[in-house]
Amino acid sequence: MSDQSIIFFDIDGTLLDFNKQIPASTKQAIADLRARGHEVAIATGRAPFMFEKIRKELDIDTYVSYNGQYVVLRGEVIYRNPLNADALVALTETAIQNDNPIVYMDAEDMRANVPEEHEYITTSISTLQVDKFPTYDPAYYQQREMYQCLLFCLEGAEQQYEASFKDFDFIRWHPMSVDVLPAGGSKAHGIAKITEKLGFPAERQYAFGDGLNDVEMLKQIHHSVAMGNAEPEAKAVARYVTKPVDEDGIVHGLRMVGLLD
Repeated sequence: MSDQSIIFFDIDGTLLDFNKQIPASTKQAIADLRARGHEVAIATGRAPFMFEKIRKELDIDTYVSYNGQYVVLRGEVIYRNPLNADALVALTETAIQNDNPIVYMDAEDMRANVPEEHEYITTSISTLQVDKFPTYDPAYYQQREMYQCLLFCLEGAEQQYEASFKDFDFIRWHPMSVDVLPAGGSKAHGIAKITEKLGFPAERQYAFGDGLNDVEMLKQIHHSVAMGNAEPEAKAVARYVTKPVDEDGIVHGLRMVGLLD
């Protein structure tokens, strides 16, 4: 363990470039990390079903999904942190009054509470270039554990929800959508579940990210690296800033921190 480290990678804007492709240099870098005995993991805001192809392509079976609410270690679920069910009912009622659609997300699927293709939903989710869009099922959340919701509203509109729903955190990921998470939930919290179980000390933990939902992770992880294309808030808290994702940013960052030559 003394020479082994664990490296967590965000997906969008970190592992994936702006065309939602994994750069060849990134694939090689991950293979090189493994060849040196390191543990490679993913930390993302995506649902597990939204990055299955990426996991298979990179042969990764350890991941933090839903911004820390659903954590899998070597194929086994080790942590779940669902949304408060009663608060979610109240949030739904308020969102309906405000004409703000919601997509409910559990470990297997996502469903919307609006029947037609809503502009905000199609516009924002299409940027992820995933294989599926949410189908209509307004009662989907009532009998299942939800780990995250997508609330569709324009920038600034989330402030009224933040004031009213203290059981949730609201993190914007698109001009038309915010993630709804359990209050205090973060990638950093989910990562700790893995590092504690595997026994990695702080000095052997690394993380790469670029978004607002990476800020807590980049604050907490000892060797944190913000991508060159990262949000200013992410760069401000990271220990290192590498090149953009489409300029071999992962390889450059791994060299900066001494994991690759």
